[in-house]
Order: sequence, then structure tokens, then C-alpha cells
Amino acid sequence: MGHPPAPPKAGPSAPLKNASLGMIEAGNRDEGREEQKPVPVRLARICRILYTLPVDVAARKVRFCGSSRADLRDFSEDARREAGQQLFQVQMGEDPDDWKAMESVGPGVREIRIRDVSGIYRVMYVAKFSDAIYVLHCFQKKTQRTGPGDLALAKRRYKELVRELSR
Repeated sequence: MGHPPAPPKAGPSAPLKNASLGMIEAGNRDEGREEQKPVPVRLARICRILYTLPVDVAARKVRFCGSSRADLRDFSEDARREAGQQLFQVQMGEDPDDWKAMESVGPGVREIRIRDVSGIYRVMYVAKFSDAIYVLHCFQKKTQRTGPGDLALAKRRYKELVRELSR
């Protein structure tokens, strides 16, 4: 007759969250080694996205409205990298790590919030259209509130986008 299944080997079977470090400690599966190496949370999230999605899932395209691509290039290197990682998460169907709905700009508009040693940055985008993710406006914040010029520019680009897509 059959034997009962063997109990799992000792050691971590699932990653452990280490909140104080913002890291995930990935268990080492080698029996001869007992150390655990921290893995950045973002890297763990990207690996989860890449290795758990079906092969035929294609990332949605990112399209930039007006000068938003050039404005994004003006961000500091770290802020630009972070914005790219957050937009990649949106492409994969996930929410960015830190975002806010911007219904005052238009339905479905969101703002990615990025804090960096060089300042506070924002990327306004809309992902409700099936063909692509549209980046409406990218800017560095100078004050606590979003400036009226930045809001007006994002609203104008949103209206232009809706008009263009409805043709």
C-alpha cells in the first residue's frame, strides 16, 4: 500500500517579510548552506510578475502626451528609474506602490507619487483605455499642493486624448 507523503524539509518554505529593512529574506534551498540573503522588495515583485504571468500576456504600451517624455527625462536618475518601475507595474496590470486618484483631471487619471533625495516628483497617467497607458504629465513638485498650471496642463492633455481616441 502507499506510504504517507514525507514531511517537508526543514528551512523556510516561503519568503519572510522584514519590514524594518524593506527587504524580503529569501530562503536558501541548498541543504549545505543556512544563510539567508536579503532581496530588494521591488526585485521580488518584478520576479513574481515575470515568473507567474502566462507567457502570452503582453505588456500594454506606454504612450506619452505632449512633452511628458522630455519632462520625465528631466527627473533625477533615481526618480526616473523609479518612475519607470512604477509604469512597468501598471503595464503588468498592477497598481503603482504609491498613487492617488486625480478625478479633478479626468475619470481614471492617477498620479504616481515619487519621493527622492532630490525632490518630490509626479507622473500623471490614465490606464482605462484598452490600447495603451497614456502618460499625461510629469513634473517635480515645488510646494505641498499640486500647482494649478500642472493640473490645467494635465486636464487639457486628457481632453485632447479623449477627443483623439473618439475619432
